[in-house]
Amino acid sequence: MIDEKYRTVAPVEAWLEAHRHLWSPNTVRGYATSLAQWWTFLEQRDETAKWRDLGVPAVAGFLSWLRNGRTVEHVLVEPEDAPSLETLEARLAALISFYRWQEAVFAVPVAGRLMRGTPRRTPARGLLAHLDARTAPGPSSLVRVRRQRHHGRPPLLLPPEIQAILDGCARPDAFGGEWAGNLRDRLLFALLAETGMRLGEALGLRICDFIMGRGGTPYVEIVPREGNPNGARVKMMRPRRVYVGTDLERLFADYLSHLACRAGEFGMEIGTDSPLLVNLDRPPLLAALQEGTVRDKTAALRKKKIGPTLWTPHWFRHSHATALLLAGTPEWVVSRRLGHAHVQTTLDLYGWVREDEALRAAANWKSYTSGWQVAGSE
Repeated sequence: MIDEKYRTVAPVEAWLEAHRHLWSPNTVRGYATSLAQWWTFLEQRDETAKWRDLGVPAVAGFLSWLRNGRTVEHVLVEPEDAPSLETLEARLAALISFYRWQEAVFAVPVAGRLMRGTPRRTPARGLLAHLDARTAPGPSSLVRVRRQRHHGRPPLLLPPEIQAILDGCARPDAFGGEWAGNLRDRLLFALLAETGMRLGEALGLRICDFIMGRGGTPYVEIVPREGNPNGARVKMMRPRRVYVGTDLERLFADYLSHLACRAGEFGMEIGTDSPLLVNLDRPPLLAALQEGTVRDKTAALRKKKIGPTLWTPHWFRHSHATALLLAGTPEWVVSRRLGHAHVQTTLDLYGWVREDEALRAAANWKSYTSGWQVAGSE
C-alpha cells in the first residue's frame, strides 16, 4: 500500500504481511482497501504523523467521511450513493483489527481508546451454546455502525436456476452424447452447488482431490495448501471431506477425459497433482483457473439473463446449505460439510430455514438433494 507521494505505508504493510499466510487473498484485498481509505482520510486531515495517537473522534469522523463520498465529514443531506451499512462495518472491522495488532506487537495505544472492556456480567448463552467452541465475550468497539438489528436471509439460487446456469455453461448433445459448451465451467458450478465449498476452495483443487467411488461413495478432499499458483486458499486452513453424488462423479470423469485430450493436443503433461480447473482455450494453457476468469464467466451468464440478476458464485454455497436443512439434515452435519468453525455460525446464517415451509413447497428442495451423500461428511 502506498501513500499520496507513492511511498510504502510501512505500518499497514507490516500488518498485511503478518496476515497474508492466515487469510485468503480476497480477505487481504478487502482489508487493504479499508486501510488505504483510512490512510487517505488521515492525509486529507494532515494527520498521518499522528496515526499512533488517534481515538474515537477520528474513527467516527472516518465513518462519516466514508458515508459522504470520501470528501467531507459533515453534510446536511446524506448522498444517494452512500456505501451500505455492511461496507461500513467491514471498513471499521479492518481498522479495529489493524490497531489491535499494532497494540499487541508495538504497544500502539489506539486500540485501548477504541475498545470497551469485557462486560462484568456474562450474557445468557443459547440452547446450543455447548456446541460452540468460542471463548467468553471479549472487548467491543466504542464506535459502531448504526443499523437495524435484523439479519437478512442469504440470497439463494432455486433448483431450476442452478440447472439453467449449468446448462448455460455446457449441456450434453442429444445425438452424439458429447458435451457442447465449456465443460470446465459446468464442473466448477456443479462442484459449488453440490458441495457448498467456497470458490477459493474449488479453485485450489487438484486432480487427486476428487476421489472416484469405484463402487463406494465418491468424495472431494478439501486440502489446505500454501502457494497455489492462482492464490487460492482454504479458509482457516481446515481440511475436510465432502461426499458427492454419482452425477457429479460422471461429470468429473467426462471433464478429466476432455482435459487429458486437450493436454495431448498441446503436447503437455498432466498428473494427479495438477490443478483440476485450468485454462483450456487461452494462454497460459493448463494454468490454474483464476478468480477473475470466474467473475467474467458469471457476468457473461448474467448478461444472457441466465440466473438471477445479481447472482454470484457464493450463492451456490447458501443454496446448498438451505437445501440440506430443508431436506432434514442436522445442523451439525451441515456445519461440518460447509467447513464452518462453529455450528453457531450455521445457525446464525440459516436458522430461518426450518420455519420456511413456503420455500420447501415452491422449490422442492428435498427432491433436489435426494442424490447427495451427506451421512459421512467429516
